[in-house]
Amino acid sequence: MNSSVRNSLFGLLVLTTPLAACAQQPSAASQGAAPAAVSSIAQSSAPQIVTGLPDFTQLVEQVGPGVVNIEAKVGGRQVSRDQQMPDDEDIPEIFRRFFGPGMPGGPQGPQQPQRRGTSMGSGFIISPDGYVLTNHHVVDGADEVTVKLSDRRSFKAKVVGSDEAYDVALLKIEASGLPSLRLGDSNTLKPGQWVVAIGSPFGLDHSVTAGVVSATSRMNPFANQQYVQFIQTDVAINQGNSGGPLLNTRGEVVGINSQIFSASGGYMGISFAIPIDLAVSAAEQLKKTGKVSRSMLGVSMQAEITDAEAKGLNLPDTRGALVAGVQEGSGAAKAGIEPGDVITAFNGQKINSREELPPLVGPLPAGSKATITVIRNGKPRDFTVTLSELDTGALAARDDDADNADVPASPASDQLGVQVANLDAPTRQKLGLKPGEGVRIAAVSRQLAMDDPRLRPGLIILQVGRTPVGSAAEFARATAGVKKGDVVMLLARDPSPGGGSQFLAITVGGED
Repeated sequence: MNSSVRNSLFGLLVLTTPLAACAQQPSAASQGAAPAAVSSIAQSSAPQIVTGLPDFTQLVEQVGPGVVNIEAKVGGRQVSRDQQMPDDEDIPEIFRRFFGPGMPGGPQGPQQPQRRGTSMGSGFIISPDGYVLTNHHVVDGADEVTVKLSDRRSFKAKVVGSDEAYDVALLKIEASGLPSLRLGDSNTLKPGQWVVAIGSPFGLDHSVTAGVVSATSRMNPFANQQYVQFIQTDVAINQGNSGGPLLNTRGEVVGINSQIFSASGGYMGISFAIPIDLAVSAAEQLKKTGKVSRSMLGVSMQAEITDAEAKGLNLPDTRGALVAGVQEGSGAAKAGIEPGDVITAFNGQKINSREELPPLVGPLPAGSKATITVIRNGKPRDFTVTLSELDTGALAARDDDADNADVPASPASDQLGVQVANLDAPTRQKLGLKPGEGVRIAAVSRQLAMDDPRLRPGLIILQVGRTPVGSAAEFARATAGVKKGDVVMLLARDPSPGGGSQFLAITVGGED
């Protein structure tokens, strides 16, 4: 070994040996300081909040016999576009019901016939005389429904009634003395509480999974269930769990497992259940009348309020539900609610977005009176509205777009960037407009079209702010005097089939 290498090794030994000694023989000062530090940490420790883990064995033993497996034999039938879930390529992560393609509730192409087969789901007994709750999409379109109990007995079931909007179905089997589940109060659920699911994922009867409540009052933007505020959990749910019970630690049903949020179709840690209080209300109506009735205000609302729209409507912030249309003769119309009003509270409960309103209105009986708080012209106002029964035909699609060549257009507005044309009487009648109501957008400036692609020729302008317009001249008067930086609100209606009304905010001269 040469001298340089020998010197290097010696240097390493010299450096490392004292460090090892320090580690083994701490100084007196450090010996005295360590206990004090440990004592300080112990004194500042917070009290233990969570102790131990729950044991669900007794719960499952007691509740399990009341959970059933459901087989639904589905015949070939056409499925309308309204019943489709969104395509995967359109929405990468969507709420999914627990069936694969070709089964009820699964993603399919437009007007694709379903193949005959048997779909599997879950359910639970709610009365000893044979009433069973499950999901609408489990039995939707089924020719024959079979309920299998935990003791292997099998019964043909009658579908008493089924409701798509709540995704609840009530079945009846001819039996007595059946083990039924106790129903809890879903309104008392809080995030962090333990919950248990029992069902038949992939046909594996009486599989048990557990987790916690992740959130309450979740909305589903991708299904026709605007009246349901879901319970979100991290309980493992898969195909076949649909319709099974979500239970609290007392063994009470607090929800019906209904959907998952997934990019793959399988469980990804986010599951959704229908609150049991809503499901029971629906079941009672199905038992009495065979259908579920819901109430309505008689207003249409548009998407979330933008900063520009808040400025144009003189709002303090972007919270609330912006009224874009009021149905003639409805409770809202009779109470005096108008397009441009922003609903901020319903019976004292704050409304932050339009999705929060239908679940509060729908379950109330028709004829109920409700207090609606709105902001109009920057000031809050209260209205008393008598709710009416939801008219499912009120949202029927209108006729195709009318001919665009009505009456010569008005001069273009350099400031606003919108050119409008008058409507003749036959066109108004075809569009369902009143005499003297509305003008058509004939042209939109290039810059304005880039700023907001929703503004396009063919839209019908009903109001400028709160001022109704029925001619190009009225439109010109309503927009006279605007200056750069002003925000002008236009109430526009889409004349295409199924199109609705919404407010559009135009910043004069573009964004500052």
